[in-house]
Amino acid sequence: MKTPSARNVPALLQALHQEGYTGTVRVSGSPSGTIHLRDGLIGAIETPGAPTATSALLASGRIDDDAWLAACAAEPDADRLGSHLAAAGLIGAAELEVVCTAAVFDGAFAMALSPPGGWELTERQPTLLACPGVEPRPLAEETTRRIALLSRLWGPASELARVRPEPVTGRDTPESDGRLTRRHRDLLESVNGRRTPRDIAFSRGRGLYAVMLDLIRLEALQAVRWETGTSPAGRPSTAPRLPQGQAVSDELLPRAGPLPRRRPGGGPPNGDLGAKGG
Repeated sequence: MKTPSARNVPALLQALHQEGYTGTVRVSGSPSGTIHLRDGLIGAIETPGAPTATSALLASGRIDDDAWLAACAAEPDADRLGSHLAAAGLIGAAELEVVCTAAVFDGAFAMALSPPGGWELTERQPTLLACPGVEPRPLAEETTRRIALLSRLWGPASELARVRPEPVTGRDTPESDGRLTRRHRDLLESVNGRRTPRDIAFSRGRGLYAVMLDLIRLEALQAVRWETGTSPAGRPSTAPRLPQGQAVSDELLPRAGPLPRRRPGGGPPNGDLGAKGG
């Protein structure tokens, strides 16, 4: 391939996009990640930091395990698995596109929470794909927007990713007086003081970014609490924080659910793959 040395992952992906590259980019770091490209578009991102589309479909119960195993047996090429799932009536094509695209944006966000290491290019590896895929530039823009929003609402997103929230119990909690939505009540079922936002995302089959937004909301409502860590240098964070108990307007918290769509022609949906531009 002709891609020159890139200064960072977003720049690499943009160069691969211009080449129409099909293959895999393995990125080292914590968390690491595998980025799957088809004709220059990002079809999937797999990282220990966030649920994949497969995890979201199975953990949420949208597709049961037996049906999933039967579909995988019927269509062994994972690149074509999405079409098979829709043709078999296990999920609508539009819903599957939303789930797979959301997983791409969420995986990029999770990988951007810590500095990446190196990367290597390998051959195509079949996987469940968002079709037609996401262009690198809007993916990077959306990731930057998400990190900036979390910083404005709470503080450093990387620090929020490490908290272990616990539920607040008592007669006057938001859960007891009916102030929580069904989504928030469901999330509280996975809050136990030991799980991080990533753990909760995997257990619920939801995106990491969406879970972090909901935890900010629940903390503001005094439905959950956690101890705030310090910066890597050992100093308390000076990032903006909402005072405990101050309401967070739902208008400020974007829904997790359909994510920005890729626009034909390369226009940004309002999305990005890393706080560091490409």
